[in-house]
Amino acid sequence: MRKFKAAAAAALTAAALGGAPASEGPLLPDLRQAPVGCPGGTSDDPARCEAWDVCMVADRSAPNGTCLQSGRAGGVRIRFTTSVDNVGDGPLLIYGKRASTKTPTMTSRQAFQSSRDGSIPESYDQAGNPIPATMYYEPAPAHTHWHLMDFERFQLRKPDGTTLVQDRKNGFCLGDRYAVRDADELAHAPRNPDSAEGLLAEFLRENRCRHHEPRALEVVEGISVGSGDDYKYDVDYQWLDLTDVPSGVYDVVNMVNVDRSFLEKSYANNASSIAISVQWPGGLGRPAVISKPPKVELLRSCPGQERCAES
Repeated sequence: MRKFKAAAAAALTAAALGGAPASEGPLLPDLRQAPVGCPGGTSDDPARCEAWDVCMVADRSAPNGTCLQSGRAGGVRIRFTTSVDNVGDGPLLIYGKRASTKTPTMTSRQAFQSSRDGSIPESYDQAGNPIPATMYYEPAPAHTHWHLMDFERFQLRKPDGTTLVQDRKNGFCLGDRYAVRDADELAHAPRNPDSAEGLLAEFLRENRCRHHEPRALEVVEGISVGSGDDYKYDVDYQWLDLTDVPSGVYDVVNMVNVDRSFLEKSYANNASSIAISVQWPGGLGRPAVISKPPKVELLRSCPGQERCAES
């Protein structure tokens, strides 16, 4: 961590993005939303990905909970792993900062790697304004670190695109958690551990977003080129509530950088989806007393697409 901080401090400049010549402009990240339910970095057929399940829980509103095998349940969830790859030309690098502990959240801003000398200058958006995203400290026992808000979103949709269920998880601690499947094909993936990119990757591999530091005034998180960040299906809020969903066919849609708070090389690959069949036992809707979950079947996987179910 010391080596990264020293290198970053030497590289930081006050130049705004809009003032850089095009030939010396920043190397932008490209966030690719991996197929829903696939482990990070997998090269398997997405239709065979099994990092998802159906879980009956006692408390429908709890962030997590033991999956019930029998007995009366308060709710039913579909849980799934989500993964985001960086396949761009530069790292996604986010700085969070607040003036004092009196402010409960941090304002975040995006930094960019220069194509001229490889440095990583701190910057705002093209208008010179702070990036409209925030970070907050998650005090739950399973987290106790700083989260970037609204980085990924999940939805359950009808085949016509109507949203039935929204996610409840909206905070993420980003780091280099795995190598993407095509890392060797990416020209700007870090290869020299002593370069600015290599030192950043070293930092992000161990990044825990100021773990157990609720009074921190600054935090850094992000994803290097050729790496990705994933959240396993048994982590808090990695689910959508199926309790009131009738039997039918639906899309589970996973999206990254939905409001385009962060600049990317391309936004064309920011969503993936799966089509699922939900069938409650004995009828079209949930029974009055839930003792068995609905049967949920994966029909197809649609990487890079928001629509998967046939309308």
